[in-house]
Amino acid sequence: MNDVQNNLLIAVETNWYSFVTAVFVFFILFLLAKKRAGFGLRVVIGMVLGLAAGILFQNLDYETKGITTFGSIYVSLIRMLVIPLVFVLVLNSIASLTNLDYLRKIGVKTFAWFLGTTGVASVIGLLVALLFSPGSGFKQEIPADYAAREIPTFSEVILDLVPSNPIQEAAEGKVVPVLIFALFIAIAIIKVGSRKPEAVQPVRDLIQSLTQVMHQVVKFIIRLTPYGVFALIAGITARYGWETLQELGSVILTSYAALIIHFVLVFGGLVLLVAKVNPLRFFRKIYPMLVVAFTTRSSYAVLPVNLEVITKKLHVSPRIASFVAPLGASVNFNGCGGIWPAIVAVFTAQIFGITLTITDYIILVFVSIISSIGVAGVPGPAVISTTVVLTAMGLPLEGMAIVAGVEALIDMGRTAVNATGTTVTSLLVASSEGEFDRDAFLRDEEGPEEGGLSAV
Repeated sequence: MNDVQNNLLIAVETNWYSFVTAVFVFFILFLLAKKRAGFGLRVVIGMVLGLAAGILFQNLDYETKGITTFGSIYVSLIRMLVIPLVFVLVLNSIASLTNLDYLRKIGVKTFAWFLGTTGVASVIGLLVALLFSPGSGFKQEIPADYAAREIPTFSEVILDLVPSNPIQEAAEGKVVPVLIFALFIAIAIIKVGSRKPEAVQPVRDLIQSLTQVMHQVVKFIIRLTPYGVFALIAGITARYGWETLQELGSVILTSYAALIIHFVLVFGGLVLLVAKVNPLRFFRKIYPMLVVAFTTRSSYAVLPVNLEVITKKLHVSPRIASFVAPLGASVNFNGCGGIWPAIVAVFTAQIFGITLTITDYIILVFVSIISSIGVAGVPGPAVISTTVVLTAMGLPLEGMAIVAGVEALIDMGRTAVNATGTTVTSLLVASSEGEFDRDAFLRDEEGPEEGGLSAV
């Protein structure tokens, strides 16, 4: 007991300033919520205050654990939602269908957009890297503790995706097996319901009730987003100083240039030309999700927010959103599986003096598309995808070790692009299937504070 008290006293003595700072900022954000300040505005204010606090703490060499603890709590609460949310929403969206052909059709469209945009992302990453030459004149030693990640075999990847013990896999946070298990149950409900509707009606009613309950839980957690964003941004800013940015600034610049090009031209172009929606209005509606993706650096963590944005802000039908969004969090890696491996491959070739040919470029794009499927459900998809690409091209894996120091900074942008790709795909599939309420989208210009994006 004394040890616990001593540890608590030490924690308070060394982190009291970060606790006080966090409480002060939280009080400001709470007052803004009480005054009915917009959710998006409060998220941006939280991000700006976090940036300022992080710079201050980094310059004064202060501990930030008091602040980052709140950020970790926020991320844990969002991750808490992922498995039950995926299970319930997939059940609700698929079990509400009466025709399995419709499920097959939206599945093909979803995967086509996921893989197509990943291929385009790889080409953009390659072209931008060749233009910026991030590895030219670079001198850096490989970290002594670097060890390459082992690439799972094809059979291991397939077996890991197939559910064997859904309860255990849910406890381990494996989304894809849980998603597949939910699909089996939903399809069984459709089959039985076509013969004996009365037999599955109680199950359908239960799923509907669970869906409403989960939506309410999501609202509770999402209201904490401005506070979580402040804590996460403060911790990240305090951790990385100017020295790290200067050493690998060319890699950071190249990565964000490619990410922005893909975000604006590819996503904006698809929204404008395919969905026939004003891109500026689209991006304005989804920016709360972008901030959460940017700060949490997790496609799974941003999933509840993305679902709310897709259904409440974009007015895509819940059954399309509930199918595409969970799948996108596991499979759609435009940033991690398309842009990043291409940039690292060019960077590695340049620092080791290896000349790449047109054949290498074709292999790069092809392997990036294929590996984005192969890493579904595997932890650290960016690392695995990059390892697969470098191995396929015969490039030294040590190139990944050199850029490891700034990967967390780049991962914020990559995750934002990944999540946006899922949002765009939901809109495109819904638009093609008549599941997009265009009138509500146009009428809801600002996006009312609803559906989890509400004030505390």
